[in-house]
Amino acid sequence: MKVRILGCSGGIGGRHLRTTSLMVDNDVLIDCGTGVADLSIAELSQIDHVFLTHSHMDHIACLPLLIDTVGDMRNRPLTVHCLPATAEILHNHIFNWSIWPDFTEIPSAEQPCLRFDRLSAGDSVLLEGNRRVAFLPVNHAVPAVGIQVDSGVNSIVFSGDTGPSRAFWDAVNAIPNLHTLLIETAFSNRERKLAESSLHLCPSMLVEELRCLQSRPDLFITHLKPGQIELTMEEIENSIGEFRPRMLQNNQVFEL
Repeated sequence: MKVRILGCSGGIGGRHLRTTSLMVDNDVLIDCGTGVADLSIAELSQIDHVFLTHSHMDHIACLPLLIDTVGDMRNRPLTVHCLPATAEILHNHIFNWSIWPDFTEIPSAEQPCLRFDRLSAGDSVLLEGNRRVAFLPVNHAVPAVGIQVDSGVNSIVFSGDTGPSRAFWDAVNAIPNLHTLLIETAFSNRERKLAESSLHLCPSMLVEELRCLQSRPDLFITHLKPGQIELTMEEIENSIGEFRPRMLQNNQVFEL
């Protein structure tokens, strides 16, 4: 199983800054940020599943365009796996005929281009090839989850957006084959108050959170804000160097 990073930035700007999306093999997306726009139409048409961590724009920006682009090329719906609250937000505020057509009714309600699979934290979906995708509890400003992708041999965990969350670490520590952890650090330490109020992390908060981690997976930092990338990574490296943290990069590939 391969996991390819399509986008991992907290913003946009230039050739290398794309918002969050991970591609599992050639048929699964984890979030649907602006990195998805770099895929070819042929690649887009192969996507059968989208797992959403939450409803914020940087994580769902390309979902409406993805469905519109390839809906008529497919013979089955695109399945979006998400929390019930996320499905409700998307239906009420995106797929509402005012912002974008409701593709759960196109071309018909009986044979739509889009269907929602509503899951809760702790639920998982077994996909072809013995791949399992599980929702993990996190703590964010809107209903949200982290995501575990398990190849059957190794697991990669993506925190999504989260502030401090003991429930997340309890779930992570229960994964016996944890290999790689992708964790957000959205702000530098100078904006700790903003990180706290928006339920994100900054380096000093990440230090506190990692005290709960009972293993030493490969650690990658994601969701860095443009303009604060170098500062935030310097603060992280100075604080948790023993974890050997690395910055997640676009087009990075993990083989599990």
